[in-house]
Amino acid sequence: MDIGLVLQTDPPADLLVERMARADGLGFTHGWTFDSVVLWQEPFVIYSRILERTENLVVGPMVTNPSTRTWEVTASLFATLNDMFGNRTVCGIGRGDSAMRVAGRRPATLARLDRAMRAIKDLAEGREADVDGASMRIPWVRDGALPVWMGAYGPKALDLAGRRADGFILQLADPYLTEWMVKAVRAAAADAGRDPDEVTVCVAAPAYVTDGSAEGLAHAREQCRWFGGMVGNHVADLVERYGERSGAVPEELTDYIRARRGYDYSHHGRAGNPDTEFVPDPIVDRFCLLGPVEEHVAKLERLREAGVDQFAVYAMHDDVDGVIDAYGREVIPAVSAAPTRP
Repeated sequence: MDIGLVLQTDPPADLLVERMARADGLGFTHGWTFDSVVLWQEPFVIYSRILERTENLVVGPMVTNPSTRTWEVTASLFATLNDMFGNRTVCGIGRGDSAMRVAGRRPATLARLDRAMRAIKDLAEGREADVDGASMRIPWVRDGALPVWMGAYGPKALDLAGRRADGFILQLADPYLTEWMVKAVRAAAADAGRDPDEVTVCVAAPAYVTDGSAEGLAHAREQCRWFGGMVGNHVADLVERYGERSGAVPEELTDYIRARRGYDYSHHGRAGNPDTEFVPDPIVDRFCLLGPVEEHVAKLERLREAGVDQFAVYAMHDDVDGVIDAYGREVIPAVSAAPTRP
């Protein structure tokens, strides 16, 4: 199993670049960032610094969207980085949550996301594409390669990921829900005539390594409770669209958001977010990786059995360097020695 690292592009950018460089040396395969340029710094500028400082790390947003930048701009950004540093980028993309809502806009429709994924990939790989009715091609692209991985939760989005995307990003680390969603993506891929195993599966969630004490676990939960609120934003959209008891979304996802009372994006992705107090401890435990190293390794093995190819560590808490080092020293060697997913 590959291990990636997800950071927010908070200033100073030099610190993020240094952490990504250390992660590259410790065996992390991917370096991801959020992409909400009102809340954080512009990630594509920082990617060039990361790629310059690393040898193997693949970089990309988790996730960008079809609306913040025009599609040809997004494609050209990726293609430029690939031309400078080799094909070491990946386009994580979704409808747009924080990037759109914090600017007072609505996320893109799935139909628009579908068109954007095809156009961005085609343009970044040197092919002609349709961008809002205009046909265009980037003439200087040579031997470009851009995998497009789509973030999804709901039935229609999972179906689109299976039909169109090179990879599927799931932002929670519950083995049961992961297995349920991976099956939906792979079924959609098969129905579209694709090889289901060609869809890479990436699970992203906070990881916090503790000493095994009750106090350490309680602290880890508080540092990672924000994540249940972030996932809850997407679940709330699904409940609004499909209904709470429609059967379209597992009850394990919908039940916990009944106590949700709104969300302030100024605290998005931050430990101590006051809008996530409704998230109960069992949800934090299910969605995140908390505890001693051996518990992380055991849960990663369950995720691997559910079909996961990469686990991306959300390091948004008070021990970023500690989790990077613990994963590099102990977790990555353990999961790298495990057999690959059949």
